[in-house]
Amino acid sequence: MAGDHDGWARVPELDAVRGFAVGGAVIAQTWRVTGVPATVAPGVLDPMRQLLAVVAEGCFLPIFAVLFGVSFSMVADRATARAEQPWLVLLRRVVALGVLGLVHQLFQPGEALLPYALAGLVILLPAAGLPRWVVLAAGLAATAGAAVLLGDGFGLVPGLFLLGMAGARFRIVEVLRERAWLVAMVFALALPAAVLAGKWEFRTSYLDLASSAPAVAGLLGALAYTTGLLLLLRTSFGELLGAVLRPMGRMALSNYLGATVLILVADALLDSNSYGALLLLAVAIILLQTVFSALWLRWLRFGPVEWLWRCVTWWEWAPIWQRRPQPASLGLPHLG
Repeated sequence: MAGDHDGWARVPELDAVRGFAVGGAVIAQTWRVTGVPATVAPGVLDPMRQLLAVVAEGCFLPIFAVLFGVSFSMVADRATARAEQPWLVLLRRVVALGVLGLVHQLFQPGEALLPYALAGLVILLPAAGLPRWVVLAAGLAATAGAAVLLGDGFGLVPGLFLLGMAGARFRIVEVLRERAWLVAMVFALALPAAVLAGKWEFRTSYLDLASSAPAVAGLLGALAYTTGLLLLLRTSFGELLGAVLRPMGRMALSNYLGATVLILVADALLDSNSYGALLLLAVAIILLQTVFSALWLRWLRFGPVEWLWRCVTWWEWAPIWQRRPQPASLGLPHLG
């Protein structure tokens, strides 16, 4: 969810991928916040819940985790260049995220910010001083080990954090921009693998906590989603889609926390245990946040929580107002 990299030039592709992941994460947030029962009978998972878990829940955590590692690496480079004690900048960043997560846990058990902060403190801070090849090797080993031994969940996060950090150091964004064929090749391999793994997960009992199916399916789904979106962004339709997704991605943290508020309000007004209704609620929240993010960033440089997080990270007051209003067309042709 964390996406503000504090003064560095924005990376449009990463903002678009992050915005896409935010929208997907809202789907899982709806049932986590409302506490709708997962089963229709003892030991029998709701089929709609199972389907949504396969196509959404497990796929977006890996995307966020990798992007967090990328963003952390960017902030670490910036801190090294401008701060006398760069480790203190990074420490304030993860502690502030942990405080947000601690409060958020009260309303959404199983939320991601607190585990992210703890993993950042234990994994990313020490790794910031390691050679990039070491970070890459540790990330691959930790991710594969967690997928096989721990199954689904936050056990994947440390390895994915390290992979994101290594990716930033190897300038993966520039590589992917220059080698579209590589993105296409990975997508061609990841898509059928993700479909097969998704079927495996769908047929695996949710009570089988030792199964590697959710982790493998989530990782492959994340890879297929990301590479597919990166290819789509290169098309004329992708230009419009990117214009819609980027504001969501720039305000990922605000939207993640804001979605919990909106779900709590809707849950108080509506009384439904249907996963179909929750899916409609998620779509409505995504549309609302898409419009709100575009309008907010027309006048302001950061989302509200991103701005607060930036101020704490650098321990300085950050200008938030745009010098001149930015277009907020949501990817549609400008009229007038």
